[in-house]
Formats: sequence, C-alpha cells, structure tokens
Amino acid sequence: MRVCVIGTGYVGLVTGVCLSHIGHDVICVDNNEEKVKLMQSGQSPIYEPGLSELMKSSSESGRLQFTSDLAKGVEQGEILFIAVGTPPLPTGESDTRYVEAVARGIGANLNGSGYKVIVNKSTVPIGSGDWVRMIVLDGVKERQKASSVATNAEATIEPNFDVVSNPEFLREGSAVYDTFNPDRIVLGSNSEKAIAMMKELYEPLVSREFAEDKSLPPVPVVVTDLSSAEMIKYAANSFLATKISFINEIANICDRVGADVTQVAKGIGLDSRIGSKFLNAGIGWGGSCFPKDVSALIHTADDYGYNAELMKAAVNVNIRQRSIALEKLQHELKILKGKTIGLLGLTFKPDTDDMRDAPALNLIEQLNRLGAKVKAYDPIVSQSGLSHGLSGVIIETNAEMLADGCDALVLVTDWKEFLKLDYSKMAKLMTHPVIIDGRNFLDREALEAVGLRYLGIGR
Repeated sequence: MRVCVIGTGYVGLVTGVCLSHIGHDVICVDNNEEKVKLMQSGQSPIYEPGLSELMKSSSESGRLQFTSDLAKGVEQGEILFIAVGTPPLPTGESDTRYVEAVARGIGANLNGSGYKVIVNKSTVPIGSGDWVRMIVLDGVKERQKASSVATNAEATIEPNFDVVSNPEFLREGSAVYDTFNPDRIVLGSNSEKAIAMMKELYEPLVSREFAEDKSLPPVPVVVTDLSSAEMIKYAANSFLATKISFINEIANICDRVGADVTQVAKGIGLDSRIGSKFLNAGIGWGGSCFPKDVSALIHTADDYGYNAELMKAAVNVNIRQRSIALEKLQHELKILKGKTIGLLGLTFKPDTDDMRDAPALNLIEQLNRLGAKVKAYDPIVSQSGLSHGLSGVIIETNAEMLADGCDALVLVTDWKEFLKLDYSKMAKLMTHPVIIDGRNFLDREALEAVGLRYLGIGR
C-alpha cells in the first residue's frame, strides 16, 4: 500500500520505517529541511536500536522516501498518518496546534486523487477525530475559495476521506521490536472501508510474519469508535504510571519498616491479577509519554466536571519520588555543599537518547541549588554531543573518570553497561565510597564486597 507519514519524530519515523520494511511504499514528510536532508543521507535523527539499519535497507530498496513537500506526500499516500508532536501546555492539556496545521495542510492538498484514510497516530485529546475531520474540511474549503478567486470559476472538488484513530504503544528503546511484536492494534472509526484498509495495512504484523515468535496466535485487533480508541491510549499510560507510583509508595514504606521492596514486588507480581511488569521501584517515571498523557487525561476529566483523584495522586507521588535520592544523599553525607556527586545515567530510560522530563534533570537542579558539584556519565549522552544542552553538570566520557573524587554516586538510568563496570576500581577513586541505586538495578552483595556502601530504594 502507499503510505504517507507526516512528522518524523520518534513515533512517525519508527512507524514509517517499519511499515516500509514490511513491504509498503512509504513517504515520510517533515517541514525541517535539515532533518530531511539528514534522513535522505541515510542517518537517523534519533537513537533507537535497530532503526538505522532498517532505514538503510528500506531506502536502498526504494520503498522509503523522505521529503519536505507535503503536497507530494498527500498525493502519493492512500493512508496518511498524522504523527506530529502534541507537547503539554502549562495547564496540562495537549498542544494540538501541530496536528491542526497538518490537518489543514492535508485538506489544502486534497486534489480529488482518490479516497484517503487520515490516521491520527499522534496522541490527541479525546474527541480529536471529529475535530481533525473538521479542520481537513476547512483546509479543503480554503483551497477551493482561493482557487475560485484565482480562476473566477467555482471549485467543485469533493473530498473523499475518513479519519481513523490508531494510537501507538511503543516503548522508547524497544520501539522497533514493539512494532513487529505488538500486544494489540487499536483502530477507531465508524467507516468500514477505512477499517478494512487499516487491517490490510497491518496484516503482516497481525499474522506475525515479522514477529520474533511466529508461532504465537494472531495479534488482536481492537476495533472501536474514535473516542474509545483515543481513551485507550490515555488509559493505558495512566494505568502504567499509576502502577509505578504505587510500588514507589510501597518502597517508601518499606524503607521505614525494614522490608525489601524487591521481594515485595516479586511476591505480589506473581498474582496473575497484578502481574510483575512495571513494579520496579525507583526515583520516578519521566519521558515524553507518561507525564504528558496523565496530565492531559486529568485535564480532560476537569473539563467535564470530574476530579480524577487517583491520577492526581499518582502524579504527586512521582514528584515526591524525584527527591528520594537527594534525601538519601543528605542522610549519608549530611551537608551537600562542596560535595561532588556523580550520576550514572542521564536519559529517562536506557537505550534512548531522550532527556524529556528525565529524573536526572531534577536531581541536577536540586544538587546545584544545595551547592554540590555534579558530574555525570551516560553511554549515549556522553558520546553524542547532546551534553551541550545540559547545564549545571560536568559530562565525563567514562565511568572511572566519573567516580574520581566523588563523594557519592547515584545510579539514575539502568543501562545494562552499568552491570559490568569495574566498581572495585571506582570505589578506590572515590572520596567516600557510597552509591545510591536509584533503580534497584545493581548487585548489592557484589558492590558491598568491593567496599561500596550500597543504598537502594525501599531496601
């Protein structure tokens, strides 16, 4: 099928590349000329395991193109994905101006070249499906009006399209894997024709043709109305965020009563009604999805006269959790002014270069405020040059340079590389051999055996 993906951020680029890999002809559109040139040269603007290799093979096969020409993309595509950002506003609601601009642009470029399915891939407020349709029609009318003025003739192109909500459930760091091995595919629309085209688009994924385990049953396809599909995305992320905040609450109680939250999580996670995933206590959730989506759902509830107390509590617990590592440092070192603190990891999670709402940023800000010197080492940030955008922190190029002269280390991001560091050597380089494991990720006994004082979260 012919696909156009508008917006080559995290979701758009992964979607476009993976759809081309499974056999579709994809054109990705972005209004950033420099970014388009970078992608045309075969380079990915984001770090995501496996993505660059798929980009290269799909581009060489001719199934994947990049352009800044929206008209070209709209004309070519049978299915048009809107995959632009919807960042949070200060009020907590989503900023939909980029979605609006794209929808209007699609309308302005619909030229009667056949039926189109316009897909909301961006995470948009509930009710946005009908709103996008309205904006597309506005774009069509504006084009027709301009055309009739220019030619003194009545423009009569009748737009032929339907809107589908198709939320994404990709995890940064494993987005390519998630695309080929989805738990479910959600399609929201009242158009049988649009749903049929989307099912055809995803058939190679539904049949697990590209899955790691091809023996599994077909991927469930959930067909709903537009609003329910939009709600599924918000509900899923809000539940997962709440689950993390819950185990962090339990961890804070464990710290006070002498229990070990890792054992507690194992014990409750074996209950099939609860499950073990997202029961890892730590210093809080971040990134581009959880904070934005939970806040947006709370804001939607407020708009419709409902006080979403549970989700507000999950947010407040997460804000509080950002200070746990700082409190443990103060308990161990007392006054932090003049002390040197080293951070192991900066990104909000491993296997990504994403720093959006990363707990490390809060920790750097708090330590700076208290007069500490902050150093950091991150496998991606330290090597990529992204460190130029950070302030209040010295970026080291390896873990041993980080440990040199530190009064304490804090593991912020659970990169697998950190399991294999020479902690014996690092401990000898430190002024005070203290490590705060902000993800309960490291081997406590092994660290204590080399002379490090180990402190976890809820342990």
